[in-house]
Amino acid sequence: MLPVSGHPVLPPLTGNIGGGELRTRILIVDDHLIARASVRRLLDGQPFRICGEARDGKEAIEKVIELKPDIVLLDISMPVMDGITAAHEIRLIAPETKIVFLTNHDVPTFRNATQMLSDAFVYKMNADADLIPVLNRLAETPPTTPKPPRKSRRAAMG
Repeated sequence: MLPVSGHPVLPPLTGNIGGGELRTRILIVDDHLIARASVRRLLDGQPFRICGEARDGKEAIEKVIELKPDIVLLDISMPVMDGITAAHEIRLIAPETKIVFLTNHDVPTFRNATQMLSDAFVYKMNADADLIPVLNRLAETPPTTPKPPRKSRRAAMG
């Protein structure tokens, strides 16, 4: 199945990663190197595995296809492709991947615009206090998968 973007829909990542312990794989997407480095430092020593980084939304989509992260930390304002457009594409190609907008835009307009596309929204200025609890919560939440249709009693008996 190919979504509008033309990229294939990715199957959910399951099983043990690399034969070691199963840890939540995180992709960091921000156009500023210092912001990506700050997130890396913040996650150092936490039970997460940073599987990659991207500088813009277009590169983020490529990395999602290649690396199959469990969670994408996504800035909104980036060159080439903004985070909102990238989130829409990520939802199409990897619907099980969780998206956290990590941004400087802590205004209701951006929160409202991103609410349907993301699993969480973290203001960069509060990342020290808010990011780890959000990631812990998302890491414990199983991916949403459609439930198989239930058969009626009549269909099951007949």
